[in-house]
Amino acid sequence: MDALLLRLHTETACRRGGALGLRLADVDTCRGLVRLIEKGANLRWQPITLDLAAHLDEHARTRGAVLPTDLLLRYRNGRAITSRRYDHLWKRIGEQLPWAAAQGVSAHWLRHTTLTWVERHFGYGVARAYAGHTDSTGPATTTYIKADLYAVAAALAAMTGQPHPLAIAEGARWRDSSGLA
Repeated sequence: MDALLLRLHTETACRRGGALGLRLADVDTCRGLVRLIEKGANLRWQPITLDLAAHLDEHARTRGAVLPTDLLLRYRNGRAITSRRYDHLWKRIGEQLPWAAAQGVSAHWLRHTTLTWVERHFGYGVARAYAGHTDSTGPATTTYIKADLYAVAAALAAMTGQPHPLAIAEGARWRDSSGLA
């Protein structure tokens, strides 16, 4: 469970509330996507590795999720996890890794780290899309700086070293539009 949580937050840069709200129907194991509902009830499809998608689905089903509306992340007894699971997780990590406690490592810290990596390697527009930021506040140029799901999938594939079906489509789209073979 802990490894799934850490990997989910690292791959998606999702907020804690987005992870806690995931339902069985929110995992697309074929296309490597999760549907996140986060801050301000913003809904977004976020690419994840096919490996993580399969593990999330298996986790939910082996722990009693049956209906599409059943929550995904569950304890062994079948109950859905709560934010207290995170509190205990970070406490245990901090006890084992004092540097993590000193740095304030948390789900938000993972989000920040992932988004910083994406921004440094793929640019501001892709980082905004990866974060699920749809607001247009700030400089006027933020209105024009956008990236699509394919670009986010390409960033995920580069970060994880695992191919993603939508990232492959992004490469094909770029080659087609550029005229390069």
